[in-house]
Amino acid sequence: MPSLKEIKGRIASVNSTRKITSAMKMVASSKLHHAQVAIQNMLPYESLLEHILKSFLAAEAEAQTVFDQERPVKRVALVVFSSNSSLCGGFNANIIKLMQRTYDAYAQELGKDAIEIYPIGRKVMEKARKLGYDVKGDYAALVDHPNVRECIDIAMELGEKFANGEVDRVELIYHHFKSAGSQVLTNKTFLPIDLESELDRDHERDLTTNIATKKAQDYLKRRRKKKVINAQGEEVEPLNDNFIVEPDMNTVLSQLMPKLAHLMLYTALLDSVASEHAARMVAMQTATDNADELLRQLNLQYNKSRQQAITSELLDIVGGSVNN
Repeated sequence: MPSLKEIKGRIASVNSTRKITSAMKMVASSKLHHAQVAIQNMLPYESLLEHILKSFLAAEAEAQTVFDQERPVKRVALVVFSSNSSLCGGFNANIIKLMQRTYDAYAQELGKDAIEIYPIGRKVMEKARKLGYDVKGDYAALVDHPNVRECIDIAMELGEKFANGEVDRVELIYHHFKSAGSQVLTNKTFLPIDLESELDRDHERDLTTNIATKKAQDYLKRRRKKKVINAQGEEVEPLNDNFIVEPDMNTVLSQLMPKLAHLMLYTALLDSVASEHAARMVAMQTATDNADELLRQLNLQYNKSRQQAITSELLDIVGGSVNN
């Protein structure tokens, strides 16, 4: 049985650890809030671009651009999003497992030389290099400071490779942020763009809270259509679908499709960053709760040992007085 000094040392150690995990939880909560605001600022652009493309798709379903043309797959690029640091539960482990499964599936079919990895995050970059994958670039700084311009540069590089036939398929592997308690591991085709499936995908996010409760995890409510109010306070129609397209649908789509590609990559980055902070917040909250439980058990053990020591000393005193 450990001595009182050893138990007291363990209590002090667990208390110190609890302070660290509690502070990290609060930091992650603050960063999650900023990540949610970044997604919220991006949503109006996403909604309007989605509305325009859906209108065009309904008007002329046969419109084609270079970015949505299917062709035999000979070379593949995987854009994988992870974090730069640890202590976020199974966030990075899940991403790496999905990357390995996807890589192995394509390697059996096409060979290892036909697969390129674009790692956005230090953890996935280190793992990919350790496994001997063909790693293209270092985009770890993008995780700490999400930047639209760099996302556009990456999307343009991938788009040029796709247009020139250097790659025939590009996939995104990341966590889709649904709520503070729910992040969905996603493997999505980036190029060629399947316009119908991209517009019908799950856009749902709960950006109102950073509390990872069961209620937040089960948040699946569709976003309600917001009423548009003009400067005079009158309700107006959000947008007229009767667009006049000049010079033709294919030309307009050829301009809009790259913008959709930029948006897809930037959205995946913001989702991944928000998911990382949410996962770290939940992990640190769990660690803090475990520390509280361990402290309760150690204090109970300390009190029992102390009481036992006092009882033993009293018995020695009483026994000594009786003998005298």
